[in-house]
Amino acid sequence: MALANKAINLASVGSKFPSSIDKLKNSSTKAQINLRVARNSSVKAVQSSSVESDTGRWVRKRRHQNVDGDFFVDHTCIDCDTCRWMAPQVFTRVGEMSAVYKQPTSSEDRLKALQALLSCPTSSIRTEVPPPDILEAQKTFPIPVDEKKLPGVYHCGYHSEKSYGAASYLIIHPGGNILIDSPRFTEKLAKEIETMGGVRYLFLTHKDDVADHAKWATRFSCDRILHSEDVEICTADVEMKLEGNGPWSLGDDIMLVHAPGHTEGTVCLLYKPLKILFTGDHLMMTESGLSIMEMYNKYSVPKQVDSVQKLIQFDFDWIIPGHGWRIEFKDFQEKNTVLEAFVREKYNQYSSSYK
Repeated sequence: MALANKAINLASVGSKFPSSIDKLKNSSTKAQINLRVARNSSVKAVQSSSVESDTGRWVRKRRHQNVDGDFFVDHTCIDCDTCRWMAPQVFTRVGEMSAVYKQPTSSEDRLKALQALLSCPTSSIRTEVPPPDILEAQKTFPIPVDEKKLPGVYHCGYHSEKSYGAASYLIIHPGGNILIDSPRFTEKLAKEIETMGGVRYLFLTHKDDVADHAKWATRFSCDRILHSEDVEICTADVEMKLEGNGPWSLGDDIMLVHAPGHTEGTVCLLYKPLKILFTGDHLMMTESGLSIMEMYNKYSVPKQVDSVQKLIQFDFDWIIPGHGWRIEFKDFQEKNTVLEAFVREKYNQYSSSYK
């Protein structure tokens, strides 16, 4: 079953996000861009504090912004946007957090709401009555990203709070499957992945989104890959530490591209057969437009902009980030037009940081 998020063209995006689209339309190229984006998890946020009850136990409060009914979001939501792109028919953003604006009325909408509930990194999505079909929903993971356009690429769900709600993906590959960043470990998900051939490599885009990497490595005896500049105490035992500036290859069809900036050791994965670039926290589309999440930068914003410029040389039609929306470009030229306009804007913004 394909993910329900619908690709939309630039004109329809503009009505919803005018500031970001105007910047693209007003770039010096004056190119007519037919950019399509698909919703994905949003930028990182800080979790709200829970409220302690008179009994001394932590309690969760249903947000009053939810409509009446079974599904609701409680006050611990971190505004990661996961539920809003997984089940846009049910969830929306109100008051800087998610909320249910419409209760699911069909079996398809209910399944998507349950998938979002299971993927919520803080378990902030609840139901008034224990869902009898939750086990069936669990069996749907991993979810195909796009069965027709991107066969063999899956969204793992089960986002982890340890990774600030980042999404994890699975590539089914004849040389061994690749897990991109770590989802929250659950044996139910592990068993489903096992039926799909297990995991040969666990590729970690950077040090922020490693989550339960050790549990996954133990479960599948897979080799973890992380750049040496991003190795910390918790990842000191990763099997493959990338050194230098790359690029590196995993076989003939996968390239690992060093993209320092967000962190010193950020690396993107380019899956050549389907022209997908998995970017981690390096580059994404947010509600404000194309973004490098400067406010969460841990190394160097100027270097991150340079790393975005570096991507122009590579051939890809999709950006699948750890946070933010997935982006599908019409072709190589459109991708370059968008990235060139973005880099030009950032160079102007941070001109004092450049020679």
